[in-house]
Amino acid sequence: MNFGGVDEKVVTREEFPLEKAREVLKNETIAVIGYGVQGPGQSMNLRDNGFNVIVGQRKNSKTWDKAVADGWVPGETLFEIEEACQRGTIIEYLLSDAAQIEVWPQVKKHLTAGKTLYFSHGFAITYKERTGIVPPADVDVVLVAPKGSGTSLRRMFLQGRGLNSSYAVFQDATGHATEKVLALGIGVGSGYLFETTFKREVYSDLTGERGTLMGAIQGIFAAQYDTLRAHGHSPSEAFNETIEELTQSLMPLVAENGMDWMYANCSTTAQRGALDWWKRFRDATKPVFEELYDEVAKGNEAQRSIDTNSKEGYREGLNRELKELRESEMWQAGVTVRKLRPENN
Repeated sequence: MNFGGVDEKVVTREEFPLEKAREVLKNETIAVIGYGVQGPGQSMNLRDNGFNVIVGQRKNSKTWDKAVADGWVPGETLFEIEEACQRGTIIEYLLSDAAQIEVWPQVKKHLTAGKTLYFSHGFAITYKERTGIVPPADVDVVLVAPKGSGTSLRRMFLQGRGLNSSYAVFQDATGHATEKVLALGIGVGSGYLFETTFKREVYSDLTGERGTLMGAIQGIFAAQYDTLRAHGHSPSEAFNETIEELTQSLMPLVAENGMDWMYANCSTTAQRGALDWWKRFRDATKPVFEELYDEVAKGNEAQRSIDTNSKEGYREGLNRELKELRESEMWQAGVTVRKLRPENN
């Protein structure tokens, strides 16, 4: 398929229908290890699509209880991690990157010849010298990376839609890795699948998360909000002009038909200003993105994540940082604005 003049390999549901995916995986037991960010959405979508799925999770944990609430039955479809790995022929390794390093010895012992090890992030394999995660040579190693959270994956599935995903084969020991990964991609609820590699996936993912998806957009939000507040604009006005109009009005137009279409459906004053200023913002931020990508490619971002996320007390520190963000004036204004939306009244 052609994207902006460049041909890419894309697989759609028409080319690889759900019936074909079920046939490819009819003799497989899919063990979803981890029930945090991606685990619930992927496992429930697979279950609802008619695949043989079990979940592996730490017992006596909040996520174990969540799995039970979602309909997984202890001793039947819900097991401790090692037992799930033993039972599964396809192991979906969906723990956090730090937890994957910790639990790897338990998982590796059950990766017998012919099994499939599945990831939704290229981190563990791309940085294997740092993570220590080196799969046996006689198993398939594949990746399906939904381009969004597990919550979005599940929500869109229930709406009859699909969240686009990338896919990759790192190791094809059986000769069937490609058809298995495509079947899994369709099974978890992908809208379409585009080909990548483990390295490209993690490089783009880490850059995107730190960039426009999360880090950069929060930074830009804060810069504009603070500028408006410093010049006497009220919190409500600053929040609406910075965030509410973007998320509720303009981004849906971009998603529908693209940036040019959104521009064409705004006032001529807005069009002129946007066209005059967007390159200045590009030029101002491009050096930051280049530095970010370089840090990702060198493995420095990965090492920072490994070091920080494995520290004792990490969760408490994270909660403090999130609390500071949550209690900032900008996002407290957001709480009020969201309550005032018509659908909430």
